[in-house]
Amino acid sequence: MNDDELATIAKWVHDARKPLNRISMQAELVKMALNGEIPVEKATVALDKIIHSTKDCSHTLAQMMASLGANSAE
Repeated sequence: MNDDELATIAKWVHDARKPLNRISMQAELVKMALNGEIPVEKATVALDKIIHSTKDCSHTLAQMMASLGANSAE
């Protein structure tokens, strides 16, 4: 694996981890709302962000797979 390929993989990992970190943070907010520590409305917003972040992560992984498929055809 050359430096360019390694840099590309590192970017993919970063791009996938970013929405996963958002999901984790928003899940903590939902937990706090369920425990009565913050208003329930904040849980609704957090759940919307979780849904959006899962779609972002899925898109990043799909791009990675498509790129890997294109590279293996070379």
